[in-house]
Amino acid sequence: MKIHLIGIGGIGVSALAQYYLSKGHKVTGSDLASSEITEDLQKKGIKVFIGKQKSKNISKDLDLVVHSPAVKKDNPEYKKAKQFKIKTQSYPEALGQLTKEYYTVAVAGAHGKSTTTAMIALVLTQAGLDPTVIVGTRVKEFENSNFRAGKSKILVIEACEYDSSFLHYEPKIIVVTNIDKEHLDYFKTFANVKKSFEKFMAKLPSDGCLVKDVSLEHPDAGKIKNILQVPGKHNVVNALSALQVARFLQVPDQITFKALSEFAGTWRRFEEKNSKFKNLKIISDYGHHPNEIKATFQAVREKYPKEIVWCVFQPHQHQRTFYLFDDFVKTFQEANINKIILTDIYDVAGRETKTISNKISSEKLAKKVSKESVIYLPIKKIENYVKGNISKGDVLVVMGAGDIYLLADKF
Repeated sequence: MKIHLIGIGGIGVSALAQYYLSKGHKVTGSDLASSEITEDLQKKGIKVFIGKQKSKNISKDLDLVVHSPAVKKDNPEYKKAKQFKIKTQSYPEALGQLTKEYYTVAVAGAHGKSTTTAMIALVLTQAGLDPTVIVGTRVKEFENSNFRAGKSKILVIEACEYDSSFLHYEPKIIVVTNIDKEHLDYFKTFANVKKSFEKFMAKLPSDGCLVKDVSLEHPDAGKIKNILQVPGKHNVVNALSALQVARFLQVPDQITFKALSEFAGTWRRFEEKNSKFKNLKIISDYGHHPNEIKATFQAVREKYPKEIVWCVFQPHQHQRTFYLFDDFVKTFQEANINKIILTDIYDVAGRETKTISNKISSEKLAKKVSKESVIYLPIKKIENYVKGNISKGDVLVVMGAGDIYLLADKF
């Protein structure tokens, strides 16, 4: 088959592209901007068109066009595919098709999905179950990829709730890490978030397995905490979820504990780097929700209780910042961090509205926090400010789901 993916640079779509490639299909794609992900896809032999999407990228001989959920119906490539009567699917629809062909383990939840998916995948791999994996981050053990091609009929996926995407999936095992006030630009209310998760869990067959409400009271929690390399209570809970899935699939605990003890974390999830500049410890983290920020701060203080800790935070999406404004304020007011720099909000293509964008800013957020240790700086001024003021041996947390991770590379 010849398959084209619109928005191929997305973390989910790019993994699906690699799946199609692994099955011998001819794969092409397009994205608005070049990134580490698109560059990796090109190295693997996928032709990627970078820049404004054009109808000429769509040829009549394509068998399938898959598009990111962010792609609108007026997209030139999407319109051309429809004109040529080529089969089109959104990413959730295409992934949903795969879940029907495999014994699928789907990991959902507001926070911890990527880490839990990676943990489960590594346990099943070490157990010889050879799963295919589609995850929303890069995993070191998968050659720094967000995809693993397996030969068994087990598929492990990260199942996002945005746009109720996960309702397209047909899993045999469901993990719900937690349910929180997230994606309110789509759901509007927390009640709607909970309803969507309830519909998802109701899809489970009678012989399936549901893992949810995992707590630190679990009798194996102490052992898990002692063996994990990644810090934080939230990671203990993630690992306990992986343990429950492994037990349902009859993986011996010995194998599970060994795999979890070797798990070194994933891309932008408390990813630690050492810097030659002033001997800084750099932590790159994807956290962008108030509760994720709290969890990361707690993990930082758990690992570095006495060090001076700086954090540069880039809010992700104006709508999220607007809907959770008071929660962000409370989180930063209570943070046990020495210096917090808030920088400009990262816009998410196709998911912003001018009315909200004009109402909200990082400057307003910093002003509302009203704490001497919390300031606003435009992104272009941050590198020089930090380099000029941070001290030798300090810890620098670079946090957010946008392009702020590039700042970590500058140190």
